[in-house]
Amino acid sequence: MEENKIQQVYAQLPIAEKNLSLSREERLTAMVPPLHDWYTHSHRMLPWREHVTPYKVWVSEIMLQQTRVEAVKPYYARFLAALPDITALANAEEELLLKLWEGLGYYSRVRNMQAAAIQCVAQHDGELPDSYAELLKLKGIGTYTAGAIASIAFHEPVPAVDGNVLRVIARLTADEEDIGLPKKKKQLETELAEQMHQADPGILNQALMELGAVVCLPNGTPKCQDCPLHHICLSRMRRCTDRIPYKKPKKPRKIEERTILILETGEQVLLRKRPGKGLLAGMYEFPGIDGHLDMQEALQYVKETWESVIFQDTDIACVIEPLGPARHIFTHIQWEMIGYRIRLVNVPVSVATPEFVWASREELQDTYSIPSALRVYKEKCMQTQEG
Repeated sequence: MEENKIQQVYAQLPIAEKNLSLSREERLTAMVPPLHDWYTHSHRMLPWREHVTPYKVWVSEIMLQQTRVEAVKPYYARFLAALPDITALANAEEELLLKLWEGLGYYSRVRNMQAAAIQCVAQHDGELPDSYAELLKLKGIGTYTAGAIASIAFHEPVPAVDGNVLRVIARLTADEEDIGLPKKKKQLETELAEQMHQADPGILNQALMELGAVVCLPNGTPKCQDCPLHHICLSRMRRCTDRIPYKKPKKPRKIEERTILILETGEQVLLRKRPGKGLLAGMYEFPGIDGHLDMQEALQYVKETWESVIFQDTDIACVIEPLGPARHIFTHIQWEMIGYRIRLVNVPVSVATPEFVWASREELQDTYSIPSALRVYKEKCMQTQEG
């Protein structure tokens, strides 16, 4: 729309009847000025918003996927300190990469980042390309991340549509369609692209994300009294924010029972490296087995499975204690775990396979990346040393 049309729509906003009858396009156009002004004066001060660079935007956006802002902050600082630029990321050893990411989950994200960094070194002189189209060619970068980088770092007028943005616009327009449908995201990307020329695209994208993060909250609890768009929000006017947005329920998670074994000898703990593909690929874990074993079954399993491989056919003497249950929820799987600590008494150890490694607790803390799924058992393991 032309600038004078925007101002005409905006000038009519205080009139309740007009606000109620605005078309979807007019509503999206009318949101830009108050949203831009609100963000400019009210946005949170976050580390990746200071001294903006394309690399910082990229790292923060990947970390923020599936992770809360407060949880990301220390990871972001540590990651930037260790890997300050794309070349450093491209050349990082896998152990360092996974250790820096330990606890954030979804480890394919950081592996894809390194693959993209290698592309940038080979094809773009160690820099992120400055266009949306070229960013989309990098490993692990989809339309949302490409839009965020291109608009925030390079001021390209392209949208960045994530779950927050989908929720904000669904409520603003009282759209009752399933926001999980791919067509809804594509529709919104097309519609918002029309608005990107009316304001700084980086600010507009961040404003929509920010509004969804701190005001237009999920689960029917928006803070409408704090919203700069309350006067044009159709869901608020119709009092249906509790049922918008709609998203089809996910299928129930598959529940898997696991027994986790912390095997100790002296000050060393046995770790196993997971396969290079699949869930938690390439990470180290405490050995585990499917199903819930009782103490006697756990001891028998250790002796029968690893006596010849790890313990040099020694008749193993063990002291076992239960560590209690733990639960971890992945996207599609739920682990229901029980754990045991097994102290091996006077057992000479060797590792005849690269699948296993004996690690000190210092190495467990500083070197080897343990999945957050096993955080409870890692903490119990570290407590042994501390007392």
